[in-house]
Amino acid sequence: MNNNMNTFSEHWLNPPKNLIISSRDVHLWRINLNQTESQVAIFKNTLSSDEIARAERFYFPQHRQRFITARGSLRSILGQYLQVDPMEVQFIYQQRGKPLLADKFADQKITFNLSHSENLALCAITCENLIGVDLEHIRPISDLESLAKRFFSPREYESIKSIPGQKKQETFFRYWTCKEAYLKATGDGLVKLEETEVNLISDHESELLVRGNWTLRELNVANNFAGAVVVNGSDVSWEFWDFS
Repeated sequence: MNNNMNTFSEHWLNPPKNLIISSRDVHLWRINLNQTESQVAIFKNTLSSDEIARAERFYFPQHRQRFITARGSLRSILGQYLQVDPMEVQFIYQQRGKPLLADKFADQKITFNLSHSENLALCAITCENLIGVDLEHIRPISDLESLAKRFFSPREYESIKSIPGQKKQETFFRYWTCKEAYLKATGDGLVKLEETEVNLISDHESELLVRGNWTLRELNVANNFAGAVVVNGSDVSWEFWDFS
């Protein structure tokens, strides 16, 4: 169990030209998914045929464009670390769908994770360690308490029930992003959501109650968004970049 605390102190900066990353570094990238049609077209040209097929399955054009932008941005970011063209980045997928870099890039030991919600995305990059990131737009949910009872631990559910008004929604999404970030790091997916427990100590602090050496950090991404990143390890150096 790791008692890492977060104080919402991120400063999102322009990235350096030369990106160097080690096993103790975690780079978080904030991505604006609302792009011009010409920029979306540029991103689309870097995608693989299976990514384009996934994009075409979205019914609404806005959702399709955001998916293309998120994947195109991910390719661009990874390409900078790998020093290859974005369209040369190749992925393989775990059983539950988590993308990894293809074996041809194994010697670089880059690990990553991507999450997007509404008009924003978060990309987490590190080296050698398992990592997961989650981002959620805070929004009203009519059956919030029933969802908490189904997917959260009894202690988490009682915490949700006791919180009034708008704060209840914010707390629900804080729990959700912390849990999902961890499950994305492990590759287990949402099947173990209720088995992953989080202690929200205050408005800006959280504790991951699981076995192993994990660091959890909640992220201040934008107003009305909850975000969290989980990485295997404890001696972590953080950097926060705006992708453009």
